[in-house]
Parts: sequence; structure tokens; C-alpha cells
Amino acid sequence: MEKGQSPFYPGQPVPVELFVGREREISHILTRGVGQVERGKPVAVYVQGDYGIGKSSIARYLQFLAAEKHGLVPVNVSLSLSKTIEDLATSIVEGVLYSGAIHSSRGERLRQWLARYIGKQDLFGFTINLEALRKDAPQLASVHGILAFLRETVEKAKEKEPGTTGVFLVLDEINGLAGQQWFAQLLKGLVDTNALAEKPLPLLLMLCGTQERRRQLIEGHQPVERIFDIVEIERMSESEMREFFQRAFDSVGLVVSDDGMKVMTLYAAGFPKLMHLIGDWAYWTASDPVIDNKVALQAVINAADDFGKKYVDQQVVAALRSQDYRSILSKIADAGLGDGFSRGDIEKTLDESERGKLGNFLQKMKQLGVLRSGDARGECIFNVRLVRLYLFLKNAEMRVASN
Repeated sequence: MEKGQSPFYPGQPVPVELFVGREREISHILTRGVGQVERGKPVAVYVQGDYGIGKSSIARYLQFLAAEKHGLVPVNVSLSLSKTIEDLATSIVEGVLYSGAIHSSRGERLRQWLARYIGKQDLFGFTINLEALRKDAPQLASVHGILAFLRETVEKAKEKEPGTTGVFLVLDEINGLAGQQWFAQLLKGLVDTNALAEKPLPLLLMLCGTQERRRQLIEGHQPVERIFDIVEIERMSESEMREFFQRAFDSVGLVVSDDGMKVMTLYAAGFPKLMHLIGDWAYWTASDPVIDNKVALQAVINAADDFGKKYVDQQVVAALRSQDYRSILSKIADAGLGDGFSRGDIEKTLDESERGKLGNFLQKMKQLGVLRSGDARGECIFNVRLVRLYLFLKNAEMRVASN
């Protein structure tokens, strides 16, 4: 079967046209966030959820709706490389320059305004003149500097689009900054200073992160806990996952059998990141127009191997320096392919040295986000089924190689 473009985007935010579900969260943010900012009231939202749960995708989708229907300028900022307030200011300016990807008319006016920061331009877009941008960054690197820049952003956008009402600023990939005190203080300062202004800037400030990152922010500056409306992003439901797979495969003329759908939804477990990973492998694995049970199983195995090498080996196994810890992990993997296991059952398979370290091992695995406590006493659940499948397959592979 000839292959075209895969409808799946593992490791990337979901394209707007493939976004499904999240009605409750979207309605909440549109009503209490976007709608209020459109009317002139600043709002701060913290979108909270586990790794791979779709926080960035929901932020991107909301920015699209806010730009098209509510007049907000969408500014999306990745802070993955930011270490200082100057880096943050630089990233915000870059975010404004690229905001035209959602609304070209406003974007054109903003790029004219910020032309000094644009380098080479061609048919495929433009590059950023980082030298000029970093030179000016110190002037923006403060609460008042950032607010003044965002206020002018709105005014410049209004020159092209009179219906512009405010700005929707998303700060994503905050892992490196969440533990820094200055960052928490800056967030609190942005919200408070704007609120006390004679005419507050209509600003929807949205952060995307885990519960742990929010805890770090609060530890850095305790008053920051009061400024955010917390919106928890849960795993997608069975029906939402089915709708997603159906829509994605329909777009490329593929049909999913009921058995194939059951396999994919079981192992995706409600995580959009895993849905895209499994779906992508299924797309490339299929040799005819039907995604059946066999194709779905092979896709899950390939996805587990892919996910395991990128996440389990690099973040989990690498963190377990003790040989006893790695041995415990191997024995848990051999215990089966269910969602979880009983601590008591695992203890029976361990030697004396390993039993003494089991408690610390389980705590470490929970800190890494691999396990969580179950409802029953001593029960431990894998947060991601693909992790257990990968460990099981890796153990089997090692036994074959040793024989």
C-alpha cells in the first residue's frame, strides 16, 4: 500500500483539525479565561497534567479559538532553553513574531513593528536576528518591561485588526525554571502589577506543567499559589480515544477493526502522546487498508520499544544506579503484563539485599512518575502500560541473547 503523510504527530502538539475531546476543560477555560479577558479582565490559568497528557495541544487549540473568535493575540513561548529573565524576555518577543501562524493579518502588522528582529526572509518564512534581540532583551527583562511590551503588542495588532481584544500568553516547557525563585516572583509580579494598573492589560496568562512543577513554584514564592485557576487535564476517555483514532485513520482512507481499536486504546491508556505514537506505528505497519488486531499488536510492540528507548532507558534505568534496583525492576517486569503488582508478591522473588531496598526503590519509581499507589494495600500501578510492556520485552530479549 502506497504511503502518504502520516496523520499522527508523536512528540508534537496535535494539529487543530485532529483535536478531539476535552470539552469540559475547553469550556471552562473559554468561559472563565478567554471570555473574561475578551471583556478586559486579566486571568491566570495553570494547565496541570502528567507527562504526555496533551497540555501543549490543548493550549494550542485554545489559542486558535481565542485568536479566531475572541480577538486575542496568541503568543506561545517554550521556555525549554531559558535560564534567565533575559532569556524569557527574548522568547516572548520571538513568540509574538511567530504569532502570525494562527492569525496572518495581525501577524503581518506585528512583524512590521518588530522588523529589526527579523533576519533573512524568503518564501518559506523568516529567521530571527538573535543578536539584535538579545541586545534589547535587558530593556524588557522586568515585570514592567514585559507588561509594556505585551500592551504595545495589543495596540499594534489593533492597527490591522480593530477587533483585537487582548493577548493570550502561554508559557510552556517550564521544567528548567519552575524551581527558580525569580521565576515564581516574576509570575506573581506580572499578575499583581497588571491588576493594580489604572487600565489593566487584557492578558490571559497560561502556564503548562505538572503538579510537581506547580509545587516548585509555590516553594520558590508561596504567594504564587493564589494567582492561578488550576485546570487539571485528565487522561482521555475510551470514547475520546476511539474518536481520535477513527478521525485520524479516516483522513488517510484506513479502517480500524474493533479488535484493533481495543488493542490501541488499551495501551494508549488515555495519553495523547502514546495515542500518536501507537497510531503512527500502526499507519506505517499496515500493508492493506485495514488496521486489524495483528497490525495493532505489532504497532504496540514497536511503540513500546520506541518509547522505552527514549523514556525508560534514558530517564528511568539511568536513574537506577544500584544493581539491586535494576534487579528489582527486572523481576517486576517478569511478573506479568497487568497494570500493576502487589508488593508482597514481588518481595517473594527478591533476595535479602533486594528486599531491604524495595521500599526505597518503589518511592524512587513513584518520584520518576513510573508507578503510583493502587487502591489496595501494597498495590502499585504502572502509570503507562507501555513501560511495563517494554520492560517485559527487554527482559525476554536479554534471556534469548544469553542463551
